[in-house]
Amino acid sequence: MTTSTNEFAVVTGASSGIGYELARQFAEHGYDLLICAEDAEISQAAVNLRHDGQNQVTAVQADLATYEGVEQLYAAILETGRPVDAIALNAGRGIGGDFATQTELKDELNVIDVNVTSTVHLAKRVLPDMVARGQGQVLFTSSIASMMPGTYQAVYNASKSFVQSFAESLRAELKDTGVSVTSLMPGPTDTNFFHRAEMDDTKVGSSKKDDPAVVAEQGFEALQKDKEKVVAGSVKTKVQGAVSKVMPDRAKAEMHRKMAEPGSGDE
Repeated sequence: MTTSTNEFAVVTGASSGIGYELARQFAEHGYDLLICAEDAEISQAAVNLRHDGQNQVTAVQADLATYEGVEQLYAAILETGRPVDAIALNAGRGIGGDFATQTELKDELNVIDVNVTSTVHLAKRVLPDMVARGQGQVLFTSSIASMMPGTYQAVYNASKSFVQSFAESLRAELKDTGVSVTSLMPGPTDTNFFHRAEMDDTKVGSSKKDDPAVVAEQGFEALQKDKEKVVAGSVKTKVQGAVSKVMPDRAKAEMHRKMAEPGSGDE
């Protein structure tokens, strides 16, 4: 990268969906970017995010489900020679179905590798530098799923519960360091998530979903305002998030069953 006076942000899972829209928020607010995803579409995303030469965008294609992939991304960050002003730890995936009889172990472990392991790994690499400088912003993409048992998405919801707890814990640890941590908690959003999770035939997979651009805008705003967390998306999603705070887990598990049970979208 050539010398730039813009702030510098890193966004993972940025080839499409919420990640791309988060990257667009940073770009539109004058940040230079390093964006990462496992698919080749990340290169086109970088082209789309460049604003008339006013910002620099670097694309890194890496599989963050692997240790090597995270190290590849961190090496690319170091290669820029620039401090990370903000990072959106957004990469994630899910898998739907009955855990005992329908899903494959490799898929469930991949969910953990992407959602949990890579998030911890990359945070461990980036945060010490932020703390040493006494400044930085971190946005974790969690989910309202973190607040409820994930019937037919058991590992995914558990992984997001981890991310949510991790984010809130780091925020408390870093409160006097100049480094802020915000958790973005979307509901069902119109991305490739449900198709990739093999949930097209579920009620949640086939229903109307939130706009990822709206989710990202609310997440970016919450990050800039140093909010602890934000339930982002439509009014319906915000209501669901509020209800989840008081509803018993047993009732939430049954509610999730009705949304995520295979074949429920055909009813």
